[in-house]
Amino acid sequence: MIEKRLLVIDDNRDLAELVRRVGVGAGYDVCVATEAVQFMEAFDSFHPTVIVLDMVMPDTDGIQLLQWLVDRRVTARIVVASGFNPLYAKMAAKLGTAKGLVVTYLAKPFRLQELRAVLHQEAA
Repeated sequence: MIEKRLLVIDDNRDLAELVRRVGVGAGYDVCVATEAVQFMEAFDSFHPTVIVLDMVMPDTDGIQLLQWLVDRRVTARIVVASGFNPLYAKMAAKLGTAKGLVVTYLAKPFRLQELRAVLHQEAA
């Protein structure tokens, strides 16, 4: 069986916890970060297969983190999640894809079944 590791970064602790619970229910080992530094440290030791990435946070921007992931030649599937301007998040997803990442978009607020469906998708 393939190991499934989900790394979540979201400054909203309640939402991050919700994503963690859904991830565990979908069979993932889950690590949650609420700040960019935590995320970067966890990434290096956790080796995620899927990343749920909030686009707008107080200490960083999702575009910066996407570029950081590009620089590391990440093969994990990335789920860009945002409740901010949907055009911004969709543009970020397109940018990440253009730079070689496997990126999908999930609009906040999302339904649990939408999150479950995204987590159950096979990597492209």
